[in-house]
Amino acid sequence: MWTGSIDIPPQAAEDLPLKDISFDGSKVIFSIEGPPGNPTFDGIFSQEGLTIAGEFTQAGQTFPFELTRTGEAVEKEEKISPEEALKDFDEFVQSSMKEWNVPGAGIAIVKDNEVMLCKGYGHRDIEKELPVTAETQFAIGSSSKAFTTLILGMLVEEGTIEWDKPVRTYLANFELDDDFATERMTPRDLVCHRSGLPRHDFMWYGSSFSREEIYERLRYLAPNEDFRTEFQYQNLMFMTAGYLAGQVTGSSWEQLVTERIFEPLRMRNSNLSVKDMERTPDFALGYEEKKDKESKKKEIKQMPFRNIDNVGPAGSINSSAADMAEWVKFQLNEGKVNETQVVSPLTIQELHRPHIVVHGGLLARLFTQPEMPHMMYGLGWFVQPYRGHEMIHHGGNIDGFSAQVGFMPKDKIGLVVLTNLNGTPFPYVIALNVFDRLLGLEEIDWNGRYKLMWSQLEQAEDQAEELEDINQKKNTKTSHPMEDYAGVYSHPAYGPIKIEKKHKALEAEYNGMTFELEHWHYDVFRSKTEPLKGLKLAFLTNLNGDIDRVSVVLEQTVDAIEFEREPPEEMYEPDYLEQFAGDYDMMGLTLEVSLRSDNTLTMTVPGQPTYELEPYLGTEFKLKTFKGYSVKFVMEKGKVTQAVLIQPNGVFPAKRKD
Repeated sequence: MWTGSIDIPPQAAEDLPLKDISFDGSKVIFSIEGPPGNPTFDGIFSQEGLTIAGEFTQAGQTFPFELTRTGEAVEKEEKISPEEALKDFDEFVQSSMKEWNVPGAGIAIVKDNEVMLCKGYGHRDIEKELPVTAETQFAIGSSSKAFTTLILGMLVEEGTIEWDKPVRTYLANFELDDDFATERMTPRDLVCHRSGLPRHDFMWYGSSFSREEIYERLRYLAPNEDFRTEFQYQNLMFMTAGYLAGQVTGSSWEQLVTERIFEPLRMRNSNLSVKDMERTPDFALGYEEKKDKESKKKEIKQMPFRNIDNVGPAGSINSSAADMAEWVKFQLNEGKVNETQVVSPLTIQELHRPHIVVHGGLLARLFTQPEMPHMMYGLGWFVQPYRGHEMIHHGGNIDGFSAQVGFMPKDKIGLVVLTNLNGTPFPYVIALNVFDRLLGLEEIDWNGRYKLMWSQLEQAEDQAEELEDINQKKNTKTSHPMEDYAGVYSHPAYGPIKIEKKHKALEAEYNGMTFELEHWHYDVFRSKTEPLKGLKLAFLTNLNGDIDRVSVVLEQTVDAIEFEREPPEEMYEPDYLEQFAGDYDMMGLTLEVSLRSDNTLTMTVPGQPTYELEPYLGTEFKLKTFKGYSVKFVMEKGKVTQAVLIQPNGVFPAKRKD
């Protein structure tokens, strides 16, 4: 809660208390307690934060009014030098790293087009005790998104695309589940998180699908909001933006970023895949905090690299503090490198301009504070007021790494913080501290504030885990023997999930992640191992009592994803299918089952068209295009003896002819 007082010398009034104070970072409203007529001031901070200008209203009369900041605070802002501002910065970074368990960090700070600081802290490899340098490469995660939007901006400048023309103008096969969004989605929509789709990250995370395959599967993803109504962080739309850029130029996102950004900015120590990073001489290993279940003590463990080349435009760039300092300078110089204007200032301004308000959800909870009460998203950048100053920034998190890139265009200051710890707010804490220092403002204890928030989040997670058993139905059994659950189940967007019986339990494999399953209740199983610990799988049956689907909540904001059972692979093999070919007698009628050259079984009934048989399960095949109709072949002593026709109105056996 804000408090304050005001002196009005012409009226010999001193220390009049203020009430009803409202402050949003750039706009302030307050009333003066005591005098009649409810005197109220409504004003706006100047860009440098030294004046507040607006209207003063009392007893129905309104007058222009301006307050000018004077005294020690102004003198401090005017006199403080960058060197003074960063006097004890190294000590602050090192103590903060210890507090957050960060193994290593690369930090660069820019002011007035000069790199004030660029260095490494801690270790890039804990076991080998290798130090972080200014040239150490880290994964920057979603800080990559601004590179993708810059490429789009360049293509707009050249007339290759337009921000506000439908994506289908350039990609005729672009398709989403929502027909309206399919027709109206523009390149601008792709990169400001207003597609109507939730994250659906498990669709691509760890997937072996190519970028094009993921793009083609977008049509099967369910939205949860109307198009252009809500901010919802969406990596797949950024992937699509990069794919679009490659298609319209006959190139690739990787080639465009390398040739049009890395080369002119002289970012020679940056690349676009962890495969490339691992081949460099100076790269950081990724780490994560693991909490011991009993002692609750946190330990730092190495975390394997995550290859995300298929969604690269959303977050696959790797870079160093030194290279990223050039990126920050480029932003502050509005697209200029030395004397070369790489892209027009208007394009940079368009990327930095707010396009949608961020509200609700974890992002807003973590990154809106009294000093930065609102959060917007531009094109690849978050935009916020911070203590009366415009702040543009974007973080990045991918397995084992956390990053933050931020700058204040009007103040000509910026920074990058790269770390090799998974999911830590440390980069953001350092960024806000640097802004406080360079703006000459009193330093806020961001470490303390975020430590409190983090502990509250962890407590909530622990409590949720402890309460999970409440909904478990005790002493229940499965409806089928374990082997009946084994098989491959598939979803048109999310791909296949494989269930195997291992010893007396089930094991699941999805997108390269393997996890053991334990029986939870009825036909529901729960993952007991990382990385998907706690995930529940519900097996469902059809009218025949066969397990034909598995339902999994992989996206919290839409209905559970249903994976349909795929026929066993052997049902497509010619040697297996050949045994069913032959003639069958059904009450004097001869049914002919044949194997076509494309390894498809067909059945011909006299007086009827030939039916194509689709593999279903075991020795049962469905009649294509006829729902509820199937043929099940009966085996005795390894030989086929009957073909049983299963129809909605009955079951009809047909004996095989010799």
